[in-house]
Amino acid sequence: MNGENQPLVSVVIPCYSHGNFVQDCIQSVISQTYQNIELIIIDDGSKDNSISKIEEMIEKCEKRFVRFEFRHRANKGLSATLNEALEWCQGEYYSAIASDDILLEDKIENQIQLFGDNNKENIIAVLGNVYFIDEKNEILASSEIKKNTIYNFDQIFMHQHLLYAPTQLIKTKVIKEVGGYKPGMLIEDWYMWLKLSKIGNILVVPNLFVKYRQHDSNTVKQLEKMHKGRLEVLSYFKEEKLYQDALFKVHWINSMENLRFSSKNKFLVIMSLFFQSPIRFLKLFVKKVIEKNGK
Repeated sequence: MNGENQPLVSVVIPCYSHGNFVQDCIQSVISQTYQNIELIIIDDGSKDNSISKIEEMIEKCEKRFVRFEFRHRANKGLSATLNEALEWCQGEYYSAIASDDILLEDKIENQIQLFGDNNKENIIAVLGNVYFIDEKNEILASSEIKKNTIYNFDQIFMHQHLLYAPTQLIKTKVIKEVGGYKPGMLIEDWYMWLKLSKIGNILVVPNLFVKYRQHDSNTVKQLEKMHKGRLEVLSYFKEEKLYQDALFKVHWINSMENLRFSSKNKFLVIMSLFFQSPIRFLKLFVKKVIEKNGK
């Protein structure tokens, strides 16, 4: 399939203070084996040299892509930046990649093929595995998705899924149908997966698609943000039949993460979970034991 016969793919790079990495990210889009790509980069008020680093790549981008746009402005936040980019996109498919991550060169080509191979399954997004890399681009590990899996709303709601957001390729029309990204959300990707899975299924495959950068950060502070973010997402789905089960699952996840990184009394944390919902606790505890013994 030559570029003229390929569906157009929109790639979005939201950038915030990733001057050390953004050129590698842009180059990984330029190097895609898939030809029919448009690219928009929006710098969201970076405080480093990101803008000048991006400007150095403009000529290459204008030669490579069927459409190209670079914008920089004051900070508005990730969701607002993605929505701004989404308004510009004309592609049939959409992929957002953080400005410190790197696409493997056959990512988009393979994902377009997977959409074609699974066109009877109402697939609206394709995701896959990642290499975890450090700040020097050294590979630390890879994720472990072993087989093709199709996820629906209930599975994603109950955290029975592995979805690595940097690997996404999504049908653009469905993102626009759900109204784009919700401004101010701490975990905008989980919220988006839930909204999208109301429309269609999400396919996850074992293919490696992205090098996903891991940064040194304040782990406890980041955990607090994630814990708050999960509860925030759930608050928009209180009418779902599985809401109470999903709420308990989030409390379980938050508590288990706290135990890994804090000195809290393990027994008291577990007892607190148990008394919140003894039946749900026992069901989840037994399931975790079975999963652990089955490995």
